[in-house]
Amino acid sequence: MRRRSPTTVVLLVIAALVAAVVPAAHAQAAPKTPGTAVLDGARLRQAKVELQRGSPELRRTVAQLTHRADGWLDQGPWTVVDKPRPAPSGDVHDYLSQAPYWWPTQPPSAENPWGCPYVQRDGERNPEVDSGTDRQDVEKVFDATYELSLAWYYTGRRQYAEKATQILRTWFLDPATRMNPHLEHAQFIPCKYDGRAIGIIDFSQSYTSVVDALAILDTGAPGWTGRDRAGMRRWNTDFLTWLTTSPFGRQEAAATNNHGTFHDMLVAALAYATGDEELARRTVREAAGKRIDTQIAGDGSQPQELARTRSWHYSTFTLVAHTRLAAIGRHVGVDLWAHRGPDGQSLAGAVRHLLPAATGAADWPHPELEFHRYAASDVVRAAADAGDRAAAQAVPLLEPPPRGDLWLLRPAAEQLDSIAG
Repeated sequence: MRRRSPTTVVLLVIAALVAAVVPAAHAQAAPKTPGTAVLDGARLRQAKVELQRGSPELRRTVAQLTHRADGWLDQGPWTVVDKPRPAPSGDVHDYLSQAPYWWPTQPPSAENPWGCPYVQRDGERNPEVDSGTDRQDVEKVFDATYELSLAWYYTGRRQYAEKATQILRTWFLDPATRMNPHLEHAQFIPCKYDGRAIGIIDFSQSYTSVVDALAILDTGAPGWTGRDRAGMRRWNTDFLTWLTTSPFGRQEAAATNNHGTFHDMLVAALAYATGDEELARRTVREAAGKRIDTQIAGDGSQPQELARTRSWHYSTFTLVAHTRLAAIGRHVGVDLWAHRGPDGQSLAGAVRHLLPAATGAADWPHPELEFHRYAASDVVRAAADAGDRAAAQAVPLLEPPPRGDLWLLRPAAEQLDSIAG
């Protein structure tokens, strides 16, 4: 008889508990449709309906989600004000992060405490960036609020909503602990720059998950108040204004690589969430020529990302931005999946370029310091959902992420591998 691993046993037990609790607690409640920016709220609602009807597959997936959410219940909340030293501005409420691929060239000393000057080593992460700044904490804020909000939506367990609320209030809303809505000191380089435009990617790669978490909580989460909702709307509006008008925001918008695509994705999501649908529509529509045509070749390759030391990671990473931007487009009447550039450039073509390596049919023929086949799984699923036949045929051959496949509960591409891993 095959012996199950301890993790499998735990998930089976959780699934049994979910099966017992969810239908009883929500049999009478008609699910609400979240007004999410990236996720399709109607699909979330349908998944909840099928869960209430007893779908075994969804119960197993919810067990994986709640296992993650339970891990956040005794963590945090986190705040920008508790780092050991403030940002160069001196304001403890300003977000601070350090450029990950820059390294000191000298041993630290009393006269040169940072070991300056710093030099760049692409793809090699300096471990000191994970201490003394806000980078690690903000990632926990993003991941925790997303998973806790989803767990509340599908199970109705109020502790998930209350924990998400506590985390959001502490980081964004409470006057004593809130973050100022700008990124003037993101990815600073000691003795060189107090902040850089490319530091915006600290938020642009993941903050859309928070935007969707807010929409999920807005469907009636216990403890989530009108004051919370209004406060986050103000914060997001101020942040969007900074992204679109500040020198750093304009520089990042002009970037011609993945930074520009992620910037567009964040602007479009924030615009949609704060009621500026015209800005969201224009941003997505312009991305067809501005991002797809310039970043993706006719054969589906992404030349700028193939030149990186982690070419597989960045090829999948950039497509997360493209496919999430396409997901926002569905809400505002723009179909990026239908776009074809003058040389045949398309999102589906870019995904097809990854399929041999994503399915294990062939090795990835480009430089990669740490290959993870599962990194492509979500973008392939996104292409399959958009109607691409080759991607749909590849889905059964994909490698699931190590922490489980949550696609059925949050059908939008996520970054599945970490550059820090």
